[in-house]
Amino acid sequence: MNIQETKSVMTQQSPERFQTKLYHDLLTPEETLAVREEIRRFVDEHVAPVAWEIGHREESVENFPRNLFHKMAKAGLFRIPFGAEVGGRGLKYPATATAIMIEELAYHSNSVAAIVDVHCILAGHALEHASPSLQKRYLAPLLAGEKIGSFATTEPDASTDLSVNVMQTVATFSKDGYVINGRKRFITNAPVADFVVLLCVDDGRMTEIVVDLDAPGVRVGEPDRKLGNHGQLTADIYFDNVQVPLENVIGLPGCGLKIALQTLTYGRIGIAASGVGMAQALFDHSVQRLMTRHAFGKAIAQFQHWQFKLAERATEIENARNLYLKAALRMDAGEAFPEPEAAMAKWYATNLAGEFARDGVQIFGGYGFMKELAADKSHYRVEEIYRDCKISEIYEGTNEIQKLVIARAIFGKAVTG
Repeated sequence: MNIQETKSVMTQQSPERFQTKLYHDLLTPEETLAVREEIRRFVDEHVAPVAWEIGHREESVENFPRNLFHKMAKAGLFRIPFGAEVGGRGLKYPATATAIMIEELAYHSNSVAAIVDVHCILAGHALEHASPSLQKRYLAPLLAGEKIGSFATTEPDASTDLSVNVMQTVATFSKDGYVINGRKRFITNAPVADFVVLLCVDDGRMTEIVVDLDAPGVRVGEPDRKLGNHGQLTADIYFDNVQVPLENVIGLPGCGLKIALQTLTYGRIGIAASGVGMAQALFDHSVQRLMTRHAFGKAIAQFQHWQFKLAERATEIENARNLYLKAALRMDAGEAFPEPEAAMAKWYATNLAGEFARDGVQIFGGYGFMKELAADKSHYRVEEIYRDCKISEIYEGTNEIQKLVIARAIFGKAVTG
């Protein structure tokens, strides 16, 4: 079944959106509110009809949602995070608008949100540190959707730990530039990407280098088979004596770790927003189900247990959204590392999505456990979110690392290490 052409069976009518009903958006600038409305119209029209297919088809290059990717590019979504000087929209609050875009995408598909997060926030944001010539070759076509970007730090034996003594992907300086050897793992977009922004060891320091994925010596593995986020393709990338010109270095040699950490901080704000998007979808679908499903002669919503549970979740979504917006607004104000808010937002929002997903499946009962009911081909959103949300607690820095970042703000690095 081709996800680019087929619309999913809409088992459940679109639920009422409680984001506008319960959440009073006092933090968000008017410019960004307009972006939210624009993105919401786009995702309701273009993402919602194909979201189930994207989230449930086998992970393969053929099933990557290229048609939707090009629609997002044509609509100018990839230009939202960037300044006018590099071809972006030139918004006053680009980080805030980007985070809201990720929330709205994740409402219908966390796979699509992850694709855009890596393409724009990670690969694209890292390229903001690049030379004008490098930006012309890679960032400009990224914004136009002509090239797909990927971003690589993780290795088979080095994921959360980005220390120079652990990382095994090495760039050796030569008269012609660099020769790269090594391997990266879990690299989003790799099977379909045109290039990768690569963090590697360079003479006892770390350097960010752009590598074309069709360069001699580069090999991309087959797409991984994952629990969730099936539309987000990940794979290993192998580097065997890959020749890369010196001009492909982002920033200065040896400054790669700072660029990577700053990029990942931006990324975790995006992941926090995706957690809010999934939690909001769970809330809206759950409320509809509780109002329309009956047991023992009354609507399930009339049972006080679920009234109290949804009251708690509404409050938590309010808190999670405020946290990611505060972190994004601090970034827009010029703070490259808006901590502890970014860490708080990432941990709190993704933990909320995980806990609420369990509730969501419970609310839908046996129907929530089904990927697809054989009798009538029906399906419900909560099952997909139950699978998708777990990775949000792991990537862009595990939630345990986020707690460590928060603890450092409390006790200081001398105490926490």
